Amino acid sequence: MKLNTIITTVAIALGLTASLQAKDLAQIKEDGVIRIAVFGDKPPFGYIDSNGKNQGFDVEIAKDIATDLLGSPDKVEFVLTEAANRVEFLRSDKVDLVLANFTQTPQRAEVVDFASPYMNVALGVISPKDAPITDVAQLKGKTLLVNKGTTADTYFSKNHPEIKLLKYDQNTETFDALKDGRGVALAHDNALLWAWAKENPTYDVAISSLGEKENIAPAVQKGNQTLLDAVNQSIANFKTNGKLKAAYEKTLVPVYGEKEDLLAK
Repeated sequence: MKLNTIITTVAIALGLTASLQAKDLAQIKEDGVIRIAVFGDKPPFGYIDSNGKNQGFDVEIAKDIATDLLGSPDKVEFVLTEAANRVEFLRSDKVDLVLANFTQTPQRAEVVDFASPYMNVALGVISPKDAPITDVAQLKGKTLLVNKGTTADTYFSKNHPEIKLLKYDQNTETFDALKDGRGVALAHDNALLWAWAKENPTYDVAISSLGEKENIAPAVQKGNQTLLDAVNQSIANFKTNGKLKAAYEKTLVPVYGEKEDLLAK
C-alpha cells in the first residue's frame, strides 16, 4: 500500500480529514448566492413560519448581509442547521456562513473564524413555576436538559459533573422533554428561554444569568479571510446605519420589550 494511501486511511480513522475548501468572496459573488446556516426551530432567532418562510433575528441579519454583499436579500440560500452541526457545516462547505445564534468561545474560535458580534447573551435555566430551580445547587443528582453542542452543554459538562445531562439535537425535542418531565429544568441562552417562557407561562426562567456574558457572532470557515473581512464590514455598517436595531425592533422587541443590552456595541 502506498504511503499516501496509508496516511489518508489513518487520517479518516482518526477523524482528521481536512476541511473542504470554502468559497471565498469572489466565488460567492460569481455564483450570485450566499449559503447561510440558520435555525429552523429557535424563535425569535431562526424559525419557519406557517407559510414555510424563514423568519427571525438571525434571518433578518442574513438578508441584510446578502444585500450588502450581493445587492439583494433574495441572494441568500438558507440552510437549516442544528446546534451540533454548525462547525461541521462550515468544514464540509455546506454553507458559507453560520448565523445560527452561535456563541463565540475560545474553543470554537480554534476551528472557525468568528466575525464581529451582533448580540450578547448569558446562560439561563428554565423550570416549572410550581417546582422552580432557583440555584444550580438544586440540580445535584437531578436531570438537566440541554442541546448537544451548545454553550449550556459545555458549561455544565465542565463545571458541574454532579448534574445529570440529558442531551437532544433539536430545540423542539429539548423543550418537549421539559414539558414531559424528563428533566427538572432546561439550560439554554437566556434570551431564548425568556421568549419560550412568554409562550409557556407555567414555566419561569428562575436562573436568568449564569456565568459570564458571551457574544453571538457570525462564523466562516477557518482561513476564509475575504469573506470574514466582508462580513465584519457589514456588521460594522449595520451598527451605524440602524439595520441591526431595525432587525432587533422587528423580531426581538415584540418578545422581550426594550432590552437593548442584548445588542453588541
